[in-house]
Amino acid sequence: MRAHTKGDRGAVTAETALALPAVGLVTAVLIGVGHVAVAQIRCVDAARAAARLVARGEPVGRVVARAAGVAPTGAAIAVGTAGGEVVVTVRSQVALPFGLDVPIGSRAVADLESTLSDRGPT
Repeated sequence: MRAHTKGDRGAVTAETALALPAVGLVTAVLIGVGHVAVAQIRCVDAARAAARLVARGEPVGRVVARAAGVAPTGAAIAVGTAGGEVVVTVRSQVALPFGLDVPIGSRAVADLESTLSDRGPT
């Protein structure tokens, strides 16, 4: 072991003072990525649930209301049908520090279920 000299005094304090802002920045970035990931998952869940509900024949107004309850606040929800399929798109933005807005969204497609009257006699 070497003996401490007067030149070494405060070295740990100085190194810690230099490292703390970097640790804070990394923490802020990780929190921001977490917010974006959670919002993306909510968009995916909302689009999938809405597509299933429309495919079952639920009214579009009810479907949009239920999807809005799952999606991030302020998300735009679009429902459309074409060629025996339903397409639901959920889009939103996540506001991050320093004025950054990250666009996120999801799209789900489901086959429309036929009703008993569409199938004919059994």
